[in-house]
Amino acid sequence: MEFLTNNDLATLVEAIKTAENNSTGEIRVHIDSTTETQNAKIAFEIFQSLHMEHTAHRNAVLFHVNFEQKYLTIIGDTGIHAVVKQKFWDNLHDYVTQEFAKKNYCDGLKNAILKTGLELKKHFPLKGENPNELPDEITFS
Repeated sequence: MEFLTNNDLATLVEAIKTAENNSTGEIRVHIDSTTETQNAKIAFEIFQSLHMEHTAHRNAVLFHVNFEQKYLTIIGDTGIHAVVKQKFWDNLHDYVTQEFAKKNYCDGLKNAILKTGLELKKHFPLKGENPNELPDEITFS
């Protein structure tokens, strides 16, 4: 993959683990290489196929990236979206796309994941055990 190396992928998985560490939230990254142009629809289908709407607090976040099409969709489930509002997602999207424009693919995603983790910690703090409801690995299609 020309955009992310294996080391970059490992860095992103570590960022996911760090971001999820102090909250009940779940974060996934999906890298899509399809040529389909309905990216938002595909992102929502991926969100559902990864069972992200089944977390206990409805606080899962998906970063759906299609590098070839230069497209990023960020989906926050109803629980997290209700507390951070659309402006948070818009600002996060702007940040990531600006980083991508500078070819800072790994750092852009990593920092967005960590920023999301801070919001999850603020609104969904860990109380007791923290079961990992969703896998942390990056998925591809």
